This record gives sequence, C-alpha cells and structure tokens, in this order.
Amino acid sequence: MVMYNTYKQNAYYDSVTLMLFSSKLASVEGIKDAAVMMGTDHNKSLMMKSGILTEELARSITPNDLVIGIRGEGDDHIQQALKVLEEQFENKRQSVAGDERIRAKTLESAVKQLGNPNFAVISLPGKFAGDEAMKAMKNGMHVLLFSDNVSIEEENRLKDYAVEHQLLMMGPDCGTAIVNGAALGFANVVPQGNIGVVAAAGTGLQEVSVLIGRMGGGISQALGTGGRDVKEEVGGKMMLLALNALNNDPQTQVIGIVSKPPSPSVMQRILNLIQNFQKPVVACFLGGDEKLVAGAGVVAAETLREAASYLVDLSQGRQPQKLPDEDVDGIVAGERAKYAASQRYVRGLYSGGSLCYESMLLLEKEIGGIYSNIAHGEYELKDVESSKGNTLIDMGDDYFTDGMPHPMIDPRLRAERIKREAQDESVAVMLLDCVLGYGAHENPAGAIADAIHAARGSGKNYITYIVSVCGTDADRQNRGSQEKILRDAGAIVMPSNQQAALLAAKILKQKAE
Repeated sequence: MVMYNTYKQNAYYDSVTLMLFSSKLASVEGIKDAAVMMGTDHNKSLMMKSGILTEELARSITPNDLVIGIRGEGDDHIQQALKVLEEQFENKRQSVAGDERIRAKTLESAVKQLGNPNFAVISLPGKFAGDEAMKAMKNGMHVLLFSDNVSIEEENRLKDYAVEHQLLMMGPDCGTAIVNGAALGFANVVPQGNIGVVAAAGTGLQEVSVLIGRMGGGISQALGTGGRDVKEEVGGKMMLLALNALNNDPQTQVIGIVSKPPSPSVMQRILNLIQNFQKPVVACFLGGDEKLVAGAGVVAAETLREAASYLVDLSQGRQPQKLPDEDVDGIVAGERAKYAASQRYVRGLYSGGSLCYESMLLLEKEIGGIYSNIAHGEYELKDVESSKGNTLIDMGDDYFTDGMPHPMIDPRLRAERIKREAQDESVAVMLLDCVLGYGAHENPAGAIADAIHAARGSGKNYITYIVSVCGTDADRQNRGSQEKILRDAGAIVMPSNQQAALLAAKILKQKAE
C-alpha cells in the first residue's frame, strides 16, 4: 500500500467542492482512501487516523491550506488519482470562468449589478462571515447566515443592527428558511398555506414543515433564527422580531414556535409578546415546561410531530387533538427475538441537531440517561469519537463540521461511524435520520443503505436499524424513493422522528424486562 500527501498554501475551496473532489478520488481503481480537505486541526486528525497524512507534514499545515491525502495499492494508482484530481481543479476553474452568471467578486459589485437586492444568503468560513453579513444589511438586505463558528459577540453585533433597521438576520448557523414561497438552505418543497413558523432549530423547522404538508396544511413563512438566539447572551432578538413579522403578515393565520427551551428571561419576553397576538400560537419548546407555556394562553406541544398536528388543526378551524399512539407491538416482538444476550444499547447518529435532541429527550423519559455530545452534566460525552452505553450523537455539531461539509451534504463520516458502531456487541438498535431538501445530499438513503450492508457483512450480531425520513415526495431526492432504498437495506422506516425514537425505546424497554 502506498500513501501520498501534500498541501497547497492559502488555497481555499468550499466544503461541497472538496466533498466532490474527494468522492472522485475515492472512485479511482486501486484507491483505498482519499480526502481533499482544508487544514483544520479536526481534518488533519481525521486524515492521520485514516493513514493518509503524516504527523510531520501535519505540523506545517495551517487552516488556510488545502490538504490532499491518498492511499492506494501502488504508485500507478496514485498517479491516476492525481490526474483525476487535476482534472477536477481544471473543471472548477473553467466552470467559474465560463459561467456568465458569476460576474461579481464582491458583495458591493453584486449589489451594483442587481440593482436593489433585498436578500442575501451567506456561507463563508466563520471568521469572514460577519463582515459580509453586515455589508449586506447596510445595503438593505435581509440575511440568512449559513456559516457556523461565528462568535457570540459577532452575532450580537449583527442582530443589534438588524433589529434597529427591522431586517431579518437569520443565523449564524441557520440552515433553513422559507420566505414568501422561496426555499432557502436545506428547506424542503412543501405546500404553501397559512401557517407561519419561527424556529431556533434547523431540522426541527424542516420536520415540522414537512409533517404539516403530510397532514394537509401549508406554510406561509418559515423563519430560522440560529440556535443561540434564544440563549441569555443573545436575548431572543431575532425570535422576537420574526414573531412580530408573522403577526403582521397577512398570509399567516396561525403561528408556530420551535426551539429548545429559551433562557428564563428570553422565555418571558416571548410569552409577553405573543400574549398580545390575535392569531393562535403553538409552541414546541423541546424539553421545556409545557405548563408555563399553556399558562400564557399558548397551545403547548411536547414533540415536533405534535406541534405540526396542532398547527394544522388550528389552521383548518379545528381544536387541537392528541395524536393516537402507533401499534408497534408486532415489530417489537420480532426484533427482540433476533438479539444476543449482550445486546442492550441504542446508538443514534444524527445529521440533524434538533432531531437528535428530540430523540434524546424521548429516550431519556423511557429508558433513562442518554450519553451525547449535546447533553449536559453527568451524561455529556467527553470523547465524541467513543460511544458508551446508550449514546446519541449530533454529527452536525461544530466539532464535526469545522472544515468539513455538514453531514446532510456529505454523509461519509456518518457512514463510517455506522460501520464502527455496528462492531460493538452491546448495540441492539441504531437510530438514524435521513434529511432531504434543496441543499442536502442527492441520495442520503443510499449512503445509509451502503453503510448498513457493510456493517451487516462485518458485524457479529443482528442490529435493528430504525430510520425516519424528513422530506417530501416533491423534494429532488423523493421521499418515497428514499424510504424504499432504506427498506430494501433492511431498515425499519418510521413516519416521523418521534415515532422512530419511541419504537427504539419500546424495543429496549421490553428487552430489559
């Protein structure tokens, strides 16, 4: 086996382009592993663990450098891979040069050419993103700031300006929005309607909006705020502005809120504001105090599925009704019969942070503490690369996305983790989400299915794979097709994230009994 690695100084490429480059290299005959990444500490660590980067070279590489690592059967295979990579670089150069739509190299020149644009989507490394977002707002534009790794001080600076000038500043780390029917970021193709949603939870917003569509409702506006917005340090600035915007929006007749529990002071500001609304409000503060919300005259929902159901009921003039539990006893009995005595734990690997958090809450309630990189206190997972007991991992967390594409764009890291977790003989159930949408991978179910097949080929025990697909049949990936791929791979596909988590809990509870 031959290893080749090198780097290019100060050569920035976006994470999606690098994902495509890496995929092309990996498909070359004789190549066992390959990656093209920016030289962040996390990426260098991953490449060294994979045996495609030496520790000596890693010490010379900075986060602004482009790193190339290849491992193949022989020198001829390495040379062929390098030829393919150079073709990719050249294709990228030619596509940029030949695309007549790409004429502006700065935001200022884009504004001049477009006239009076009123919206900007910004996706840059965190240290550059804030200045460009501020430039956009000073040119009168609302902003969806996709970038993560932006400081809390910068977020406050941007949102203070936005509130003062009555502009939406969605983010940082905001991946989803639907504005006047235009889907942005990872948003899904959903019916238009009279339900407006504000969310400090990206995949939470996606899950609610697609379930609303399946239940017969439609979306007027879906506005993200970024997850930190409802924390004390930011104060709910964009949550409050967006709620006011929906209250004044003639297309919106019912309002939904989706978030982790805000800090107490932010929660009070939100409740004080919406008490004066004439439009009905449904609030899903995952893990929050439902009595506090209900006491303010707001309809409280415990889960994302419940929130979607209540919103549809209200939008169609009905009183909100509790959803019936699904009968899964047959599935539970069938799966339990296949386990070895050592199998007793669940492992969840999520591309959606909100979906991971909802599942963690549901499982905690049913089977006890869950280790996670998004848990706090006793169950906070100190080493995110090593699961223990019942563990759920948000693979969209900053640790995994520093210099790497989000797992909804590039599923490779999660696929490798699926195969690794399957080697643990104590694992009985694996929980996964499969998130579709405009910005998501073209075939996320295919990546999951390949990992399941590989895991089953190398693992000693039978494992139950439970997956929920967050998407619609109108999405480019097509929900129905994605579900079929997963079922053909032997996975159990549940209609929602809530139902997937509860099925896992029921299997594990009954096995323990």
